[in-house]
Amino acid sequence: MLVTPGRALFMDEISTGLDSSTTFQIVNSIRQTIHTLGGTAVISLLQPAPETYELFDDIILLSDGQVVYNGPREQVLEFFESAGFRCPERKGVADFLQEVSFIVMFYQAFCNYAFATIKP
Repeated sequence: MLVTPGRALFMDEISTGLDSSTTFQIVNSIRQTIHTLGGTAVISLLQPAPETYELFDDIILLSDGQVVYNGPREQVLEFFESAGFRCPERKGVADFLQEVSFIVMFYQAFCNYAFATIKP
């Protein structure tokens, strides 16, 4: 609930329990309102549908609390391709990003374990 006009909105998992069509409509309405008012919305979503994902201007991808990517949505695939991760043709970008964030988290955990167990 907004009592006064705000310049920034922070929303956590607003799609929980909603179908993809309703989620799209809500995010699209938020996007239009934010662009009209000149504000910012930070929205966390788990596995957004491709059409909902396309509504976002920028992406912040976290893995185990660490920022893996922060930048324009249009450049996220190029960024991960430069790191050796290529999105399969038939996979949605949001699903791919979720998989990559898991791989990064697993790799970090493995490196931390290996570093802690190696003795001089």
